[in-house]
Amino acid sequence: MPMRVGINGFGRIGRQVFKIGLRNPNLDFVALNDITEPRVLAHLLKYDSVFGRFKAEISHKESAIIVNGKEMRVFSQRDPSLIPWDELGVDLVIEASGIFTGRSDAAKHLRGSVKKVVITAPSKGESADYTVVMGVNEGGIDVGKHHVISNSSCTTNAFAIMVKVLHERFKIRRGVMTTIHAYTNDQRILDAPHSDLRRARAAAISMIPTSTGAAKTIELIFPELKGRLSAIAMRVPTYDVSIVDFAAELESKVSVEEVNKAFEEEAKRMPKYLGIAEDPIVSVDLIGDEHSVVFDPSLTQVVEGNMVKVFGWYDNEWGYSARVVDLVDYLREKMSI
Repeated sequence: MPMRVGINGFGRIGRQVFKIGLRNPNLDFVALNDITEPRVLAHLLKYDSVFGRFKAEISHKESAIIVNGKEMRVFSQRDPSLIPWDELGVDLVIEASGIFTGRSDAAKHLRGSVKKVVITAPSKGESADYTVVMGVNEGGIDVGKHHVISNSSCTTNAFAIMVKVLHERFKIRRGVMTTIHAYTNDQRILDAPHSDLRRARAAAISMIPTSTGAAKTIELIFPELKGRLSAIAMRVPTYDVSIVDFAAELESKVSVEEVNKAFEEEAKRMPKYLGIAEDPIVSVDLIGDEHSVVFDPSLTQVVEGNMVKVFGWYDNEWGYSARVVDLVDYLREKMSI
């Protein structure tokens, strides 16, 4: 029997999660909650400026979206504790609003039939019960006590895979990461107020230095590296696909060839999460890529043997959404639904 899934927040990530999730027969998307009316939600699901038209029959009515003949209820509650998930027997809620990222807020979904909540962002304030990067630490999930789970961020999903390879093979002493990141909805199209004065500036005409959730989240994934990794973001005027630029000091002496070989070998062990760029690609070539990260061996640099610089591309929307679906399906298996 498929797991019955609800989505709170049908924005950029919520919609891509839904599209990818429809391919999984073990998941049944039965409801969503969003303050936007179904007519608009259906239109945005059908037409996407980044990924193109969704190849499905889509219509709507007053309180539902209909996709390929299957109706998905649309609720419109601002308070997650008021969403009637139980009416439809929802087993798991994907918290994709970007608002209820703290544990206590996300846990408001845990009522009636709802057994688990997956947050599509790093957990802010009160931490989630567990923060996961698929391919790195999902084995630590205990479904008996972990009920609110953060899928971390798109950047953390990419960065953590790269850290895993370098740390397991060569041991990282310390490192600094910059994500050159496409702009997102948390920036302004034109200059307008924002608590982050740089994000207040027009997203499509400037390079904008800002923070990244990966800076703190990576320490939850690799607690042994706490205090030894830092991260910053440089938002750039592109609409999708980002790249991790990671410089690390290693305990081992290595060559470019040894570093690249390590990534290539690991890609064979976890092909869903780690890809290898075989050509001199640019960001647009990765739109719609489902890997957590695509390592670019042509950009690897080594200085004096133990100073390494590596790069990894990632589709910060589609690739991340694929990991959300993977996590939900992983929880379904662990919960024996």
